[in-house]
Amino acid sequence: MKSYTITVNGTAYEVTVEENGNAAAPVAAAPKAAAPAPKAAPAAPKAAAPAAGAGSVKVSAAVPGKVVKIVASVGQSVKAGDSVVIVESMKMEIPVVAPQDGTIASIDVAEGAAVENGDTLATMN
Repeated sequence: MKSYTITVNGTAYEVTVEENGNAAAPVAAAPKAAAPAPKAAPAAPKAAAPAAGAGSVKVSAAVPGKVVKIVASVGQSVKAGDSVVIVESMKMEIPVVAPQDGTIASIDVAEGAAVENGDTLATMN
């Protein structure tokens, strides 16, 4: 058996692979690497953050990607259509805009964070 440390999105996972000369053995070990992921789910703190100073209107990601820039700040007044966050997806920068006029109540992501479709990026009042 060989042990490896694999880093995925900044989280290290310990993986043990059994050597038996069969090419299928490493494939069978792949689920072991995925098993620890729910323990260290980075989405849990992101979901907990809106509860602290959350507004009533959510600003959500329309596509999966990476946050490259946070345009608005907490307490800033925005109009419908103003950019709040810029998400990079498939090598394109996509602005996530305010759905209505209001004030930014919370920014729930950091630059460089990976986001999925529907994740709350910010809240407004």
